[in-house]
Amino acid sequence: MDAYDVVIVGSGTSGQTAAFHLNEKGLKVAVAEMADSPGGTCALAGCQPKKWFYEATESIAKSRHLKGKGIVVASEGSWAQVLEQKRRFTSRVPEGTIENLQEAGIEFMAGTAAFLNDETLSVNGKRIRAKFFILATGAKPMELPIKGIAHVITSDEFLELDALPPSILFIGGGFISFEFAHFAARLGSTNQHSVILEVGDRPLGEFDAEMVELLVEASKAEDIDVRCGLDIEMIEKQAKGFLIRTAQGDGFETDLVVHGAGRVPDLDTLGLDSAGIEYSRRGIIVDQTMRTSNRHVFAVGDCAATIQLARVADQEAHVAAENILAELDRGRQATMDYRFVPAVLFTYPQYGMVGQTEEDLKRDGHAFHKSFAKNLSWPTYRRVGLKHAAYKILTDENNKILGAHILSDYASGLINTIKQAMISETTVEELYQQTIVSPYPTRESDLSYMLKPLLSE
Repeated sequence: MDAYDVVIVGSGTSGQTAAFHLNEKGLKVAVAEMADSPGGTCALAGCQPKKWFYEATESIAKSRHLKGKGIVVASEGSWAQVLEQKRRFTSRVPEGTIENLQEAGIEFMAGTAAFLNDETLSVNGKRIRAKFFILATGAKPMELPIKGIAHVITSDEFLELDALPPSILFIGGGFISFEFAHFAARLGSTNQHSVILEVGDRPLGEFDAEMVELLVEASKAEDIDVRCGLDIEMIEKQAKGFLIRTAQGDGFETDLVVHGAGRVPDLDTLGLDSAGIEYSRRGIIVDQTMRTSNRHVFAVGDCAATIQLARVADQEAHVAAENILAELDRGRQATMDYRFVPAVLFTYPQYGMVGQTEEDLKRDGHAFHKSFAKNLSWPTYRRVGLKHAAYKILTDENNKILGAHILSDYASGLINTIKQAMISETTVEELYQQTIVSPYPTRESDLSYMLKPLLSE
C-alpha cells in the first residue's frame, strides 16, 4: 500500500495549486485524476478558453459602436478563427499538466478515486494511504429534469462548435448564458439571435437587481432576449431545429439549445460517506481552514460548498496547504475570507461587482448611502460609443465601501481597485483623493466622479 504525505484528488487549478505549494515545502505529494483530459475546467473549458472568445467579442463590439465615429468599416468576427486559436491553447493542457507535475516530482495517478475508509483511498482498485487528502474534483453541469434534455448541449460542447447557427436558446439566466450569448452576438451570423430563459423572476440572482436590468437592456440591443419566470417542460426535435415548450404555455423555436443553468459539485464517485465527510447539494462542507468533517481531509474549489470562482479556488488551495503544513509543524494556520471576493461577468459591457448588493443591505436593515448613475455620457464612454455604462457604489455611515457595481468596459480593473480599498478599509475620501491623480482621462480616473457624491460635507 503506497503512502504519501498528501494525496490530491483533481488536477484542475486548485488541485495543481495545492500540489505545487506542498511539493515546494518538501512533502511527498500525489495527484489523482479520473478525467481523460487532465487540467480542469478553468484551463480546458472555462475561464481560460472563454477569454479567447471574449477578447474578440470586445474588439468587435467596440468597432461596431465606433462605426461612423472614426471606424469606417466595422470588424467582422470569425467564430472559426477564434476556435482555432483557443484549441491551440487547450490542446496542450492535458499533456502539459502531467509533465509539469511529474517534472516537479509530484506523482500523477490516472483513475477514479474513492474513499474506502476515513484514511484510505482507492484509485482504480489500488489502495492509497496518506496523512492528508485534498479534494479538488470541481463541478459538472447540473442535471435538468426536462423531457428531451438529450437534445441540449453543454457549455463545454458550445465552446467546441465549429460554427454558430443563427438562433440559439440558453437554458438558465446565469454567468454561462449571458457570456455565451454575448459571444454569439459578435461572433455569429449577421442575423444572430439568442434567447435566455430563466425559471426565476430575474436572471443573475447574485448580482444587484437594478444593475442587472441595465445589462439586460444592453443585451437586448444586441438581439439577446432575456425571459424570466418560464419553466421548460419539453424540448422537441423538429425537421429544422428545436421547439421548446414551457409550463406557462410559451413556445420557442431555435436552431440550438445550450445548457447554461449552472454547475454542481462533482462528488458522485468519491465515497464521502465511507470517510465520514459531510456534504450537501452545495458541495462538501468545510470550515474557514478548508477542513472537512474528517480532520485529515480538506476540500477546495468548486467541489466545496463555497464560491465557484477559479481565483477563489486557488486561494482555498493555498489555505488548505498552509493548514496541512501547520499540522506538520512546518507553517502557520491560515483561514479563508470571502468578504471581498469580486465577480466579473465577461459580457460587453462587462458587469463587475464586489461586496454587497442594495437588496442585501435593505434585507438586513443596514443603513447605507448610494452613488448611482446609468447611461453615462462621460467622454471616456462617448469615445468608444458605449451607451450602457453605469455604476452603483454603496457605503456605510463611516464612509467605508460596502459594495460596488460597475457596468462598463474595463469593469474588472475598476472593481479590483475598489476591492483593494475595501480590504484596506480605505474611506471614500481617501480613495477619491487617490483617484484624482490617476492617468487621465481613463476609466480609473472616472472613479473620482463616481465617488464625489459620497463625500462628507
